[in-house]
Amino acid sequence: MESSHPPVLDALTGSFLISTQKMPDPRFEEQVIYICAHNKDGAMGVAVNKPNSIFSLAEVLRSTDLPVPEGDLPPVYIGGPVELESAFILFTSDYATKYQLQVSPTVFLSRETRVLEDIAHTRGPEKYLFLLGYAGWGPGQLEQELLAAGWLTVPADDMIIFDTPDDEKWRAAAMRYGIDISVYGDTAGRA
Repeated sequence: MESSHPPVLDALTGSFLISTQKMPDPRFEEQVIYICAHNKDGAMGVAVNKPNSIFSLAEVLRSTDLPVPEGDLPPVYIGGPVELESAFILFTSDYATKYQLQVSPTVFLSRETRVLEDIAHTRGPEKYLFLLGYAGWGPGQLEQELLAAGWLTVPADDMIIFDTPDDEKWRAAAMRYGIDISVYGDTAGRA
């Protein structure tokens, strides 16, 4: 039965997309995508559990002639397959910058180089992810993928984004809502 109401825009902003076993695109296998924008023009998000193994944040800072702060730095994440040369920083609301997108009351996204400069000088956000690239969908594309059961949507959790080990985020994001993602969608039947 078709609804006469238009789809709710912006409904998925601030949500997790968790890839299921039915995900047809191998680039998104076992990924947790944090949706940063969802509107009539499409959707944009970043993978929060795929660190790259090729280079470090220290190397990124050195390549831009910025100091490398003491202590451990988070990895550089592959945010998605689109515009891999574009850098994004996802960070907590204890920090603010002029050009930022508020994704939720507690999480922001920015491409502003000042954020990286502040991180290098130890005055940046308390918690952050440095990402290259993003995942993007054209108008209606994500909605079609959701109908094909390639993604599970759940409310996002800042603790999973910033405090959970990367290799546990995929299972933890679903388990937070009582779903064992490793078997989700494998069985037929009704609850």
